[in-house]
Amino acid sequence: MRHRLGNTGLKVSPVGIGTLTWGRDTTIIEAENIWNTAVQAGINLIDTSPTYGEGSAESTVGTVLETTGTSRSDVVIVTKGGYIPTDARFHYSAAKNAILQSIDRSLEALQTDYIDVFLLARPDPETPFDESLEALSMALRSGVIRYIGVSNFSAWDTAKIHFLAKEFGTKLATVSAEYSLLERGVERELLPGLRRDNIGFIAWSALARGVLTGKYRHTTPPDSRAASPILSGFVEPYLSNEYSAITEAVLAAASGLDVSATTVALAWLTSQPGVSAALVGPRSELQAKQIAEGMQFALPQPIVDALNEVSAPRRGYPETEGL
Repeated sequence: MRHRLGNTGLKVSPVGIGTLTWGRDTTIIEAENIWNTAVQAGINLIDTSPTYGEGSAESTVGTVLETTGTSRSDVVIVTKGGYIPTDARFHYSAAKNAILQSIDRSLEALQTDYIDVFLLARPDPETPFDESLEALSMALRSGVIRYIGVSNFSAWDTAKIHFLAKEFGTKLATVSAEYSLLERGVERELLPGLRRDNIGFIAWSALARGVLTGKYRHTTPPDSRAASPILSGFVEPYLSNEYSAITEAVLAAASGLDVSATTVALAWLTSQPGVSAALVGPRSELQAKQIAEGMQFALPQPIVDALNEVSAPRRGYPETEGL
């Protein structure tokens, strides 16, 4: 099963593999097992960044694709750019030189001649959009990237760069932002706008940083992200009581349907209008198998309705004007 990525001819699986921990917490052997399981399930999308895995994720992805014998034409690689290595990890810039140098470093780390989808990682208030688009247009013309997008941009900035891209003879292929049952903010403005202009959408943190699996209901597993000194702050916002009712609803649905909470959360997300793909970062082969199960599962409509109700985002003026 493949979805077209917005208004492009590129087809992606409804679920993609995120590599936030690859090269740091996830070893090459573990990553190989995860990727092999994903490929067997029909997953062809892998998302990475120069900053993931403390700077080791892209090279780990390149190694895994080589050692597993994955044909380059069978995988869609998404990465982000504008990162400049420094003694203090990374400095982000969307300036022309930073973007072009970032692409060169990613190509080398990934061991590939081209990147399928290259995302501006976030807005850079110091760089005009037209300068960033000039660099991206150059890279598109040279063939080292095939499609462009943005990540973690507001609806307003996304609209600005979408229309400006047309002046450079290109188009915005996709947008990537956080979206799950615990974070539905993109439904207010961003997703409706993307659907209107047929722009792709890749949801990251589809399991709400692992919280929707129910693993944190009673304790914090020692091998979990919440127990990691590096990632605990990433998970903590969703451990408050205001989100517990949503997680409990997912677990109740999973129990009633005799599937995993992962399956329920993913099935809900991949069925949402405008979602091209949902990213999940499995830590083990078993988790990868659960993710594959969720990609194939269809939730009964009464369950979808119940989950929609319990997790409904707050909406008001001006988003609701005209609805």
